[in-house]
Amino acid sequence: MMLAEKSDDILKFVRGQFPTLASEWVFMDNAGGSVPLARVIERTARYMTECPVQLGASYEVSALAQQRLDTAMDALATFTNAREPAEIISGPSTSSLISRLSRAMASRLVEGDEIIVTNVDHEANISPWLRLQSQGITVNTWKLNLESMRLELDDLADLMTERTRLVCFTHASNVLGNIEPVAEITRFVHEHGADVCVDGVAYAPHHEIDVQAWDVDYYVFSLYKVYGPHQAVMVGKRNKLEALENINHCFFKPDDVPAKFQPGGMNYEESYASGAVPEYYSELGALAGAAAGAGDRERIVAAAGWMSRHEEDIVTPLLEFLDAREGVRIIGSPSPFSSVRTPTVSFVLEKHDSASIPPLTDRHKIAIRWGHFYAPRLIEYLGLAGQNGVVRASLVHYNSRDEVMQLIRVLDEIL
Repeated sequence: MMLAEKSDDILKFVRGQFPTLASEWVFMDNAGGSVPLARVIERTARYMTECPVQLGASYEVSALAQQRLDTAMDALATFTNAREPAEIISGPSTSSLISRLSRAMASRLVEGDEIIVTNVDHEANISPWLRLQSQGITVNTWKLNLESMRLELDDLADLMTERTRLVCFTHASNVLGNIEPVAEITRFVHEHGADVCVDGVAYAPHHEIDVQAWDVDYYVFSLYKVYGPHQAVMVGKRNKLEALENINHCFFKPDDVPAKFQPGGMNYEESYASGAVPEYYSELGALAGAAAGAGDRERIVAAAGWMSRHEEDIVTPLLEFLDAREGVRIIGSPSPFSSVRTPTVSFVLEKHDSASIPPLTDRHKIAIRWGHFYAPRLIEYLGLAGQNGVVRASLVHYNSRDEVMQLIRVLDEIL
């Protein structure tokens, strides 16, 4: 079979997994939230129908509920390459999980300790750390280099001191689309005696997650942007998690992870449904070229590889169109290469307020968006707040080249 034909067959399989895609709308606001897999919807209903009970009881239905949740956490550990399922902490959102991490870390910090944040991140990885200033913690800002449009290590080096305890940064900007070298940054930070907290939300839908290869201390991402339910995951090194304060009930011990970070427990049905995401990746990986007999992790890696190649293919014409259009400026790299950027494309127009564009694509049932996307510090730094931020079209692997060409035709008419 020709490569293009095989890719078409894979995309047909992919789109068949998402019932929402059967609608007349073209969904290109995926960085705000992807549409869910059919199996995620089915598992949510199945759990709530068959075992909507508390865990830890002796009766059979409670044991079934526990078994289903354990299976899902095992799958997420494989999906992220965590060392063990206990390193997987579930929560309703990345914002919530990083806030919990900040609370758990607060008592371990003393006046004069330093934390570094960026002016590129989603507010989820900034505000929780700024709140620690009230107890005497110094928070410094690692700023985007406006020439390279990247976070440069030389600029970080100028901020690092012997009192730096934590560096918080994004894996990929949800505005710029640029991918930062997480392993390199983490190695540099560790050499200076500090830990890292990485917001992987804008990266996770497009590439494999490998927390062990990157050696990150805390890695957080939202499953509702990775084709799952409205849940999020924080992967933390177990020794780091055990050293943090318990923010749950008083009877939890230091080694009770992840429970001590999940006050009120977890959302059972959504946590169970989350296990459908790795299952989907595994099936996709088998179609996308994983070796016969490959394990789940290998198939997940193969699926992520196909996703990034497909996304690179479909984002190329959009970037080329915008880059060639007079009066349009891409905010971020114009390169389509998946090693450089995600297919999250932000742009501004000289003669148009950003808020004026999406309503015009709405008429054609193409869903894109405008705004600061919870990264107001970046938008202000780039001087774009006065025009209502950027216009953003964010693609994922279930989008097709035909859909991208529809968007280009509509934008061509508008512009």
